[in-house]
Amino acid sequence: GSNPNSLSSQGVMEHLKVKILLLGAEDSPRAVRMELSSETDLFFHFMHVIEEKTYASIQEDQRLVVEFSDYPTVLIRMLNACIKEPQIYLAIFSLLDAQSLNTDARIDFIQNMEYKYVELLYCACVRSPHEVVQHHITYRYNDMKQKLSLARSRLLELNNLVKLKNPSLLLQMQKSIVSGSSLNGHNNNNAIGNITSQNIARLGK
Repeated sequence: GSNPNSLSSQGVMEHLKVKILLLGAEDSPRAVRMELSSETDLFFHFMHVIEEKTYASIQEDQRLVVEFSDYPTVLIRMLNACIKEPQIYLAIFSLLDAQSLNTDARIDFIQNMEYKYVELLYCACVRSPHEVVQHHITYRYNDMKQKLSLARSRLLELNNLVKLKNPSLLLQMQKSIVSGSSLNGHNNNNAIGNITSQNIARLGK
């Protein structure tokens, strides 16, 4: 598998969506879950889950000086740093070998110090259960369907407005669209893009 500590490993830059969820009060959560998903792969869905009772071992292993109540803030701060200063802060997602115990992947937060790369924090991740992935895909499909319906509704409103104000312009636009479709072999594809919350380098196995 890829070595997350080696930035020379072959990988691709990809936009990953990151969601952080808390169980319990915001200032004293009992558990933290970070979800990773991809716009280009519907079945890509990983989770990093930490409970208050298991945080001590991670704190000791990574020499973290923050308490568990501040751990979500640290994650958010790391993610924002990667978004705002991608030349300095990196987030590298790596798939691990099958023999890795209870861990399918990890995400490493690394700082470029110009003369060396320093690992600030890493998060062990597991593949999300099938039912979670299925729910995520259904949500994304319904969300895209709603956005497409809204776009069509706005286009229809614009069409009616132009038809009322300037019928000749509408006729000219329709002829132009038909002509363009003929030149492209009627293979026009419409896509609605989403603004992603995080740029993360993915390293394959």
